[in-house]
This record gives sequence, structure tokens and C-alpha cells, in this order.
Amino acid sequence: MKKIILGISGSLRKESYSTKLLKAFGELAPDDVDFRIADISRFPVFNQDDEMPEPDFLVKFKEMLKPVHGVLFVTPEHNRSFPAALKNVLDWVSRPQVPAGTGSWAGKVAGIAGITPYTLGAVSAVMHLRQVIMFLNMPVLQQPEFYLTFAENKFDRDGKLVDENTKEHIRKFWKEYLALVDKINS
Repeated sequence: MKKIILGISGSLRKESYSTKLLKAFGELAPDDVDFRIADISRFPVFNQDDEMPEPDFLVKFKEMLKPVHGVLFVTPEHNRSFPAALKNVLDWVSRPQVPAGTGSWAGKVAGIAGITPYTLGAVSAVMHLRQVIMFLNMPVLQQPEFYLTFAENKFDRDGKLVDENTKEHIRKFWKEYLALVDKINS
């Protein structure tokens, strides 16, 4: 049986390194993975006044999330944290959440990769994102960690990943991540 993994990029930018890396994860996914990428660009800013009744976009996203075994987040770093767009989708989909930890994210196995054109590989964003998704009751892959630095050197002009070391790291990440997905979903 194929494992359904949903990929979410924390960046909305058209030429985003996060989205390019997410697509590379999809291209390098093992054969037993059904890899899908979610578009979070149409989520309005969360406002509790608008959460009930649940808006159509939210109902559709939650339906898409139901069969998913795991969620792979790829995030840039904005001011030592992950982007507002990513926090926004986490908040929307977690609502209503009574009691805590029982929402639509609960039980979905999370994998996180950080990417930046700078030297730290979005390490602060990844750590902050871990903190938030742990509250949502998402088991998180601990090792290997994934921080990609100097992103502009890893892709060609068409946005394809060309760095062989990064490709190898993605393969290792998939191996460990899918082992955790299997363990949690068995």
C-alpha cells in the first residue's frame, strides 16, 4: 500500500527555494509514496470570527488531509521563525480543537526541512515549527535533521535540484521518515 505524504511549502513566493526543495523531495520519493503538494496560498488570515461554520476552503483541505499518513514541511526562515503563511494554515486546520491535540493534524507524522540562501539553513525556523506542531499532536522525525544552506547554488535555472550531496541527504531523510511513518501508522 502506498503511503500518502502531503508536502507543504512555507513560502508563497513564485521562485521560492522552499517550493523547489519540496518538488525535489517529490521527485526523489520512493515508489511506495504517493507524494502530493498542498497549495496554502488561498488561506485568508485566520480570524476566529470566521471559523464557524467552517468555510469551504477549510472543509476541502481537511478532507484532503484525512487519508494522509504524513506531512512534509519545507520552510524558509523569516526573522528567526517560520513564515506567517505556514503558521496561518496550521492555525486554520487545527480549529476547532477541543480538546487540545485532537484536531485534523493529530497523528500525522511530520518531517521538516529548512532552506535558506544563508549559512544557518533555517535552523531557527525548523526549531520553532517543531514546537508548534508538537502541540498539534504530530509526531516529528528527529533525525536526520535537514538544513539546506546556500540554496542558490543547489538548483539550476529551471529550478531543478542539481546538488548531488543534497539529493543523497533527501534519500536518507526519506528512508528514516518513512520508517517513522510506518511505525506510527502500524
